[in-house]
Amino acid sequence: MSADSRSRSAGPARRRPRRRDAAPGRPLLGRPLLGRLPLAAAVALVLPLAGCGGGGDGGGTGSSAHPGSPGTSGSSGRKAPVTKAPDAWVPGYVAKMSLREKVGQLFVPTFSSRASALAIVRKYHVGGFIYFPENFSSPAGTAEQSNALQKASKVPLLLGVDEEQGIVSRTPFITRFPGNMALGATQSTADARAAAQVTATELRAVGINLDYAPDADVNVNPRNPVIGLRSFGSDPARVSPLLSAAIAGYQDTGVAATAKHFPGHGDTATDSHTGLPVITHSAAQWRKLDAPPFRAAIDAGVDMIMTAHIVVPGLDKSGDPSTLSKTVLTGLLRGELGYKGVITTDSLQMAGVREKYGDAAVPVRAINAGADQLLMPPSLSKAYNAVLKAVQSGKITQRRLDESVTRILDLKQKRGLFKAPPADPAKASAQIGTPQQKATARRVAEHAVTLVRNEHGLLPLKGRKVSVTGPDSAALGAALREQGVATAAPGAADVHVLTTVNAGTATAARVGALASKPVVVAALGRPYDLDHAAGAAATLATYSSGSTSVAALARVLSGAVKPAGKLPVPAGGQPVGHGLSY
Repeated sequence: MSADSRSRSAGPARRRPRRRDAAPGRPLLGRPLLGRLPLAAAVALVLPLAGCGGGGDGGGTGSSAHPGSPGTSGSSGRKAPVTKAPDAWVPGYVAKMSLREKVGQLFVPTFSSRASALAIVRKYHVGGFIYFPENFSSPAGTAEQSNALQKASKVPLLLGVDEEQGIVSRTPFITRFPGNMALGATQSTADARAAAQVTATELRAVGINLDYAPDADVNVNPRNPVIGLRSFGSDPARVSPLLSAAIAGYQDTGVAATAKHFPGHGDTATDSHTGLPVITHSAAQWRKLDAPPFRAAIDAGVDMIMTAHIVVPGLDKSGDPSTLSKTVLTGLLRGELGYKGVITTDSLQMAGVREKYGDAAVPVRAINAGADQLLMPPSLSKAYNAVLKAVQSGKITQRRLDESVTRILDLKQKRGLFKAPPADPAKASAQIGTPQQKATARRVAEHAVTLVRNEHGLLPLKGRKVSVTGPDSAALGAALREQGVATAAPGAADVHVLTTVNAGTATAARVGALASKPVVVAALGRPYDLDHAAGAAATLATYSSGSTSVAALARVLSGAVKPAGKLPVPAGGQPVGHGLSY
């Protein structure tokens, strides 16, 4: 699912939407050996995607291993023999699972409360859950909840969240970063990796082991309503290394990462939450523009790839969204790109996947297209029963089902969920928002600030009286004063600083209204606002209106910090890679 989808299914009770191959028996390729692990007595066992931190049985005491997993005696009570392959037990475990248990592993629903989630686990044997803001309490309370869910499940759960940072953030208490396009402006793989490591550390502290991030889309359409700042930029050669670094940051810290949205959502003017976008890239254009980041993600060993609810006639002429296209998922992603890991759908509550087929048909089609996990079905009961019946009738073959369950369990094994200790509620808060984590966020925000124009050396604002207007102007004014810059009413100012957040063409009129004095335009949202700021003497982009980015902007405007960012997309009449300094 894209962190963007906010609608959700509450399990057995439906809620209103809210707006957001390895063959069985063979280990997946490209996975490092994790050491020697014990194997189940008679035959080995299985599982899907996630990171560490919230795995294990989730209980506060006793063994953290789930029943039948490596390291336990299994149903026979005998000790498991040792095998060199850490996931060699998975196919045998899959073979012993009931049909209902296997089907359950395919689903990752939302939940309305801990009680409802526990009921879902008991009834549907789901593979995981996705958290939204209402599912979080305090860090300690969230860790306790994650532990309770894990303890209730026979197979460890993938507990995920859409935590891209920037404009798509679901976790209320974590350290805030400005998002991917800001990282694109830093052009620093070290910054991208460090930001992901901080986020992953904080998620693990509360038992979340999967992040539906980072975004792999190449944003080449300034009018894109759904990606924009979520992208690292418009040049695949610059996007790919940053994407790989972020994946490493998440996964090295024990949280499964998700590259999204395949085959590429960067060139659309339609929001797939409310419609079905059509992208007109030819196959050749796709291979040159959209595919490289996904190739890089696969090379980086990404745990999961998310599908896009988009139609790309150049790749599949059927008119089906990519989520339901066997040509795209099995042919291109599995075949041409060689991806062996877990494929998850974007949220099945989004309009882009529901326009052509009914809610019972969509999950069956998605599995047969090549998806492994079904995210946020509008009705879990309807979707689950549809897939169950499809397997019973042969519409989904047993082999196809086992392939997905094997990949899912293999991912859970890879992330250590069968042996992971529960989260520690007593230590959760202390692992979040540390001085070092906040310093990393401050550094990323400062590195991102991009000076696009600076006529006559207007900046930095030394010894000038400055008026500040626009979104977050009060916060910016206060931050400027902290840096020793005097602020004043517009009539008494020497320079006007105008902030914008996705103002578009309205930017020009706002600049014109202040033209009696030199104007500085600071785009706190999409940098494309600078395309309409020709009348400004100086222009900058921060790619975020968060407090950390506003404070970084103040330090750059004052001259305390020299601007170092480079444009990750064309903006303000300048190409990718442009950026001035003092």
